[in-house]
Amino acid sequence: MLIDFNNLNINQLYFETEFEIKIKNFLEEWFSDSDTVKVQTSGSTGVPKIFDIEKKKMINSAEMTCNFLGLKEGDTALVCLPVEYISGKMMIVRSVIRKLKLMIVDPSTKPIENLRDEIDFCAMTPLQVENSLDQLYLIKNLIIGGAAVSESLKKKISQTLQLSNSQTKIFETYGMSETLSHIGLKQIAPNPEDFFTVFENVEISEDKRGCLKIFAPKLNAEVLQTNDLVEIKDRDRFRFLGRIDNVINSGGAKIFPEQLEALVKREIPNEAVFLGVDDESLGQKLILIIEGEQSENVLGKILDIPFEKNYHKPKEIIFIEKIPRTPNGKVNRIELKNTL
Repeated sequence: MLIDFNNLNINQLYFETEFEIKIKNFLEEWFSDSDTVKVQTSGSTGVPKIFDIEKKKMINSAEMTCNFLGLKEGDTALVCLPVEYISGKMMIVRSVIRKLKLMIVDPSTKPIENLRDEIDFCAMTPLQVENSLDQLYLIKNLIIGGAAVSESLKKKISQTLQLSNSQTKIFETYGMSETLSHIGLKQIAPNPEDFFTVFENVEISEDKRGCLKIFAPKLNAEVLQTNDLVEIKDRDRFRFLGRIDNVINSGGAKIFPEQLEALVKREIPNEAVFLGVDDESLGQKLILIIEGEQSENVLGKILDIPFEKNYHKPKEIIFIEKIPRTPNGKVNRIELKNTL
């Protein structure tokens, strides 16, 4: 299904699938007299919540992204993310305010398998990208969100685009429901970047813990305090180190699991998660959980990794059939720890 927001008449459109009907309901909510719309959080860091967001702030967020990517009226976009969450809703809002032509594809792990023509803009999760590598060349601007992009996936993206001689630009996003999708992007391809670049009118700083503070007056009147440990390079750029509530304290040493996971995923294709489990002598013992069947080949590659510190080496490696995830694909560390 295609909606041309430069020539929109909802009454003339035929919404057939369940996903299309959800989009129709959102459009009716968007064009209603209400100043707000309801958005659900992902639940990746707690119990999912539903809250109201001002439409004006969503418009401001949409304009930031469209301006950063240089999207213009008449460009084509594709939405394949659930519209219950801010990620899917914002794809629609960007299309509305920039008058894009929006292709609607039911969310799945292979959302662009039937795509034949080039499009200007799309947003996907890492899992969707993993299953769409052969057709990424059809997308001019792709943003990836919902979960961290693994090192192995970045390598696959780079190799795929080089083979197709594509000019596709692919970005990793930084943001959350409270920031109305993302407030900054980091290019993965064709020119890989180490730091996120924040949008115009977004100010960043650190608190005493080293966690990121965000002041984006067009999105939120208050300073947003995160639990994300960061390294700030300058007023516009920062590097994400990990969540402070994921930090593992083992024998007095602080370990950032996200950084170790990135290192491991450069060597193996499996999902990998570092956790700290209670230990009498260390306080927390560092363990590594690998998704998939136990493999001597995978185990050997992990054991050969040159960890920077000796205490970065996992004390135990556990293979598990399936790592639990939240509805939008993020690793659910709390449930995983409870399972263990």
